[in-house]
Amino acid sequence: MTDSIAHRGPDDSGAWVDAKSGVALGHRRLSILDLSPQGHQPMTSASGRYVIVFNGEIYNHRALREELELSPSTESSPVGDVGVICWRGHSDTEVMLAAFERWGTDAALTRFNGMFAFALWDRRERMLHLARDRFGEKPLYYGWMGDTFLFGSELKALKAHPAWRGEIDRGAVALYMRHTYIPAPYSIYREIRKLLPAHVLSISLVNGKRKTPQSRAYWSAKAVAEAGVRHLFAGNEAEAVESLDGLLRDAVALRMEADVPLGAFLSGGVDSSTVVALMQAQSIRPVKTFTIGFHEENYNEAKHAKTVAKHLGTEHTELYVTAAEAMAVIPQLPEIYDEPFSDSSQIPTFLVSKMTRQHVTVALSGDGGDELFGGYNRYFWGRDIWRKVGWMPKSARVAMARGLMALPPQAWDKIFAAMGSVLPHRLRASVPGDKLHKLAGILACTSPEAMYRGLVSFWDPESVVLGASEPPTALTDPGQWADVPDFTQRMMFLDLVSYLPDDILAKVDRASMAVSLEARVPLLDHRVAEFAWTLPLAMKIRDGQGKWPLRQVLYKYVPREPIERPKMGFGVPIDAWLRGPLRVWAENLLDESRSKKEGFFNPCAVREKWNEHLAGSRNWAYQLWNVLMFQAWLESQNS
Repeated sequence: MTDSIAHRGPDDSGAWVDAKSGVALGHRRLSILDLSPQGHQPMTSASGRYVIVFNGEIYNHRALREELELSPSTESSPVGDVGVICWRGHSDTEVMLAAFERWGTDAALTRFNGMFAFALWDRRERMLHLARDRFGEKPLYYGWMGDTFLFGSELKALKAHPAWRGEIDRGAVALYMRHTYIPAPYSIYREIRKLLPAHVLSISLVNGKRKTPQSRAYWSAKAVAEAGVRHLFAGNEAEAVESLDGLLRDAVALRMEADVPLGAFLSGGVDSSTVVALMQAQSIRPVKTFTIGFHEENYNEAKHAKTVAKHLGTEHTELYVTAAEAMAVIPQLPEIYDEPFSDSSQIPTFLVSKMTRQHVTVALSGDGGDELFGGYNRYFWGRDIWRKVGWMPKSARVAMARGLMALPPQAWDKIFAAMGSVLPHRLRASVPGDKLHKLAGILACTSPEAMYRGLVSFWDPESVVLGASEPPTALTDPGQWADVPDFTQRMMFLDLVSYLPDDILAKVDRASMAVSLEARVPLLDHRVAEFAWTLPLAMKIRDGQGKWPLRQVLYKYVPREPIERPKMGFGVPIDAWLRGPLRVWAENLLDESRSKKEGFFNPCAVREKWNEHLAGSRNWAYQLWNVLMFQAWLESQNS
C-alpha cells in the first residue's frame, strides 16, 4: 500500500504493526523538517501510548513546542512536568504527539496551524483517530472492505490491499458530471468516503468488532462565517489593510520554514503575487519563482508574472510549453487523480509542479484568495443578475434566455471584441459568448441559491447519467449553509466548503505530490480566513472588482499596472485541441457503441454536444472534457 504512493514520499518509508490489535500503519516520507532519522514515521509518542502516520506540516510547531515546555502537565498526561520533555529531534510530528498526550486529540487539533491528514492509534483506548486540516489541503480516504477498515492519502493505496473490492457509485458519477469533481464525503466508490475538512473520525476496535466510524468537527467554516458577519471589523479601511498585511506576513513566514529548498508559483495575478511579495519582503535572498507560459495568447500569463518577478527581484524561472507537451500529460491524469476529475487546469498545474520540482522541494501557492476575498466573476455577476431579474415573472426570464441563445457564442464574442474599448471593466471577460449562454441557462431559476448551483454546474446529470440520482451535498442541503445576509457571501461560503477543497486543493495536491513537491497555501491560514469573514462585503468587492483589501496589501510592494487586468483562468485551449490534435482520441472514448456497452452515459446526449462542438456552432469543451476524463479513468481501471 505504501509503495503505491511512493511519489508522495520518496525519501523514506516505514511500517508499524500491532498484530494483537490487528492495526497496521504505513508511511512514505517526503523529508521537509528534521531530515534526520529522528523524523522517521510511523512515530511513537514518548509514553508509548500513541502511534502516528502524518502527511503535511504543522507550521506553528515551534510555538507549540515552547508552550508544551512551559505548560504544566495534568494527571492524565504522561508527558511529564514543566520543562522536562526530552525531545528526540525537531520534527513537527514529535510535537503533535506531545500535544496529544498533554491536551488530548480534539484540544490539540484546535491548536494546530497547518495542513494535515493523519492516522493516530491510541494503544490505551484501542481507538483509531483520522483527522484532516481545516480546509482540506491534504486528502484522506477511508472505508470498510469486508472486515478490514482501510484508509490512506490516495485511493491507489486502498486499492493495493488484498481485501479491495470497489464498486462505482452512480450517485458520485452524477455529482462528478455536475461539478467536474466528486465532492466530499463521497468518492467514486460506494464503500469509500473522503473525510470532510476540519473533521476527526474515531473508530473503536474494542473486542475486535466492526464499528461504524463517527466523525465530528473540531472547527467550523459555517460558524466562522456567521460569527464574522455578526462581529464586523470595527476599524477603518487603512486599519483593515494593515491588519491583513500583518496576518499575511506571519502566515507566509510560517510557511517559509523548511530544511530543503523552497520557492513559489507565480502567475502574476493578485493572489500569487501577494504571496511572493511577502516572501521576498522577509527573505535576505531572491525568492525562487516559477511560471508556465503558453504560446496561445489567450491562455498566457507568463508575461505578467515576469513583470512582477522583475519588480520584486526574484530568481525567476519560466517554461513555455507547446501544445504537444501539454497534451502529453493527458494519459497520466487518471493515475494522478485516482478518480474522475476534469478541471482542465489540472494540466498546467502538473506542468508547473514538474518544472518547479527540478529546483525546489517546497512551493508556496496563492490559492484561497478568490473564495475569501471575492475574486470570482460570479460573485458580482451573480448578485447583479439576480437583483435585476429575480423580481421578473419566470416567463419573462425564459423569453430573455431565448434572446441570448438566438446568437451563437462566437457571434457574442465578436460583438464584445468590437466593443472592448468602450465596455466598462466589469463587463470584460474571456469567452463572453459562452458566459452569456451559461446565463441563459440559469435565468429560469427560482432562487438565488438555485442560480448559484446553475452557475457552477456543467451538466444536468439527469440528462446524461443513466440510472443515477444525486446524493445531497453542501450545495443542496440548506442545513449546511451559513446564515449570512448577502447572496454573494453565500456563494463565497459554498465555494469555500465545496469548490475550494474538492476541486482547487485536490488539483494542487495531486499534481504537486505526483512529482514529490510539497505545495503550501498561506492564504488559507485559518487566522486569515477568520479575519476575512469580519470584513464587510463592500470592502472586498468594489466597482465590479473583487479582492480590494488583498490588492491594497499587494500595492505596497508592486505597482498596479501589471496586476490590473481582466481575470484569466489557469487553463489550456481544450476547445481547439478537441477539434484538432485530440479529435481521434476523443472520438474513440466517445464512441456510441462503447457508451452503450459501459452503461454510464446517455450516448445521444453526449454525441449531440460532440457534433455541435466539431461543427463550431457551440463550445462544449468543458462538458466534453467531463465525459472524456471519466472515460479515460474508466479505461485505466480496466487495463
